[in-house]
Amino acid sequence: IFSIVVFGSIVNECYVNKDSQHPELLCIFNENESACSYGIAVGVIAFFGCIFFFVVDLNFQQISSVKDRKRAVLLDLGFSGFLAFLWFVAFCFLANQWQRTTLTRGFQQGADAARAAITFSFFSIIIWVVLALRALQRYRLGTDMSLFATEQFGTEPGASYPGYPGGSGVESTETYQSPPFTETLEPNPKGYQVPAY
Repeated sequence: IFSIVVFGSIVNECYVNKDSQHPELLCIFNENESACSYGIAVGVIAFFGCIFFFVVDLNFQQISSVKDRKRAVLLDLGFSGFLAFLWFVAFCFLANQWQRTTLTRGFQQGADAARAAITFSFFSIIIWVVLALRALQRYRLGTDMSLFATEQFGTEPGASYPGYPGGSGVESTETYQSPPFTETLEPNPKGYQVPAY
């Protein structure tokens, strides 16, 4: 949402006529076209990146390969850190150019949009740093080997898996019905001799 505010306000209201003598549209940030272009570019990149990683997060549970999950988390971490840096540069660049701008009558109509772009650039730094920290936490959680409980398995190549753990050792006092077809259980059914080995 912040990226939409930044590039939307720059596109819609930060290109203005300086005065009635100059009919061409100028960037409100000290008449520096690079400032407006940079703010728009970072906003668009952040917007499409958010859509991409939103889809990745929705489908993350369906990724069965551990390597693919690790790549997705590392990509999220790298992209979030990179965008935090881009937003920091955008904030500094736009604020610096806005400070150097002399407000003429024509420029005053886009002043609120310029301030909004600068403000939301600052908020975007905080948001992308938080997203980078969340991705780092997810990466650390995924590489924590204590979650995989491998210490219970034998280290020998032919070791078998341990059996299912037993109950508490306390028998229940509840009575159950006898299973079907077992009403006449005898130690030695008729006609059957226990073989002697």
